[in-house]
Amino acid sequence: MTAIRRLSESIVNRIAAGEVVERPASAVKELVENALDAGALHIDIVVRDGGQSLIAIADDGFGIVRDELALALERHATSKLPDDDLLSISTLGFRGEALPSIASVSRLTLASRPKGASEGWKIAVEGGRVGEVEPAAMAEGTRVEVRDLFFATPARLKFLKSPRTELDYAVDWVHRLAMAHPSVAFALTDGTRTPIRLSAALSRLDRLAQILGRDFAENALTIEAERDGIRLSGHASLPTLNRPTSREQYLFVNGRAVRDKQLLGAIRAAYMDFLASDRHPVVALFLELPPAAVDVNVHPAKTEVRFRESGSVRGLVVGALKHALAAAGHRAATTVSGAALASFRHGPYGGGYASSAPPPRALAEAAAIYQAPLMNSGASMPPSAPEPSLSATEQPLGAARCQVHGTYIVAQTADGLVIVDQHAAHERLVYERMKAALANGGIKRQGLLLPEVVELGDAGATRLVERQAELAELGLVLEAFGQGAVVVRETPALLGQADVAGLVRDLADELQEFDQALSLKDRLADVCGTLACHGSIRAGRRLAPAEMDALLRQMEVTPHAGQCNHGRPTYVELKLADIERLFGRR
Repeated sequence: MTAIRRLSESIVNRIAAGEVVERPASAVKELVENALDAGALHIDIVVRDGGQSLIAIADDGFGIVRDELALALERHATSKLPDDDLLSISTLGFRGEALPSIASVSRLTLASRPKGASEGWKIAVEGGRVGEVEPAAMAEGTRVEVRDLFFATPARLKFLKSPRTELDYAVDWVHRLAMAHPSVAFALTDGTRTPIRLSAALSRLDRLAQILGRDFAENALTIEAERDGIRLSGHASLPTLNRPTSREQYLFVNGRAVRDKQLLGAIRAAYMDFLASDRHPVVALFLELPPAAVDVNVHPAKTEVRFRESGSVRGLVVGALKHALAAAGHRAATTVSGAALASFRHGPYGGGYASSAPPPRALAEAAAIYQAPLMNSGASMPPSAPEPSLSATEQPLGAARCQVHGTYIVAQTADGLVIVDQHAAHERLVYERMKAALANGGIKRQGLLLPEVVELGDAGATRLVERQAELAELGLVLEAFGQGAVVVRETPALLGQADVAGLVRDLADELQEFDQALSLKDRLADVCGTLACHGSIRAGRRLAPAEMDALLRQMEVTPHAGQCNHGRPTYVELKLADIERLFGRR
């Protein structure tokens, strides 16, 4: 082995750059954070070729004086730790690594004109070699240009993705920073298009609407909670507004965008009752806590944090989200109605009144046959059935008018109609009753007149028998019955005439996926969801008008009745004005 020696300053900087500047988006993030720390109210960003050929950040912050330009490019030189206190960090940057790290692997120019100064100054760096300070004509603020990123470390270029993908990474980071600073205007362009143009917002929800869309703003629950000096605020979507990935879950700690597995886990726990495992809500949550209660100096990229009281933080997030979801009642996302109207407009026959395409021949012939007796025979129309009482239409979900295909209930409201999926709705009602019964001392059971034997195979039967006592707490009493079979003697009374064999087989399959260390109460959402599904009104069952109305009234007073246990909507509401537009009346 060779003798131990000090690495050169340029090599040290390149090693540091590998930690801080993972890709062009990392450089954009660091430079925009510097602009925000400088009090900027308007930040313009240019990213060309995905950031490889040019990244330019211009802000209107308080700027850097001439004598400190060269110092700003030295490692661990910063104005953000006046007391050298790493336990009380109130700025986004504090390590003094970003500028020198970026400069060591690019051609960087730093220009600045402080507030009130009559002239600006600039300094250039190429691959870590610092030039002289020179005059620069510019407006007040700071401008950083990064050209030929990674030219000094060409191996890094091989790991970059396409320019479009790298631009998307940069856009994502700017969006995150913009969410945390709604009073700041942002613009990002790649030279040909401008994917971000955000004016200063009046409120945080307005800024979230600018980025996530009006659908989120219209279907967002307000989150406000505080405990032990920790404040949580933000917005979270109704369960029926969900996504296939957790990408649209934005988390912030003291204004810093973070990616924290513990907080993501808290969100999943709060929505466990409402969403299937492969669906995720849209959330933007902002935690504010004393700087000494959180360590942001975990990694040079500053996207990971550690909480001193992690249990309190997790409990606050879970509790606040569950409280907001409970307060939403039977509300469902407005996007459900929008999707329904869109399917009418763009259905198989070309799309409603606005379409110029003629109806299919078969449909036109059927209409002619239907109308023929009235037009040709002169027969009078049969007397109309008496109109039922309309008092129930004043209820939120209206009065039941009919059942379609033995599956959907159509109800009339004061200003439109509601279509209810009877199985999904009853599944949620049964599920909520089971949870309430379990919390109040246990689920009542009913004995089967003839115990039912279910063949499962050795593995499935063993899994159920091992959880025999826990299943009894949930109202399902069974025991081993020979090899590979169980006999069911009692079922939860709430389920009524349930499909016992199907229920037991599904539970056996679910238990295979469970962690043996977890009790079934810990997996209550999964188990009760399966029980409720098998005990709910099945699709295809005919309901009397009184039964349909009773189901609607129960939905109105049951928490979370707007979605089933898998996050699907239980009803769709169509306003009369929207229906009239479909027929060209508006």
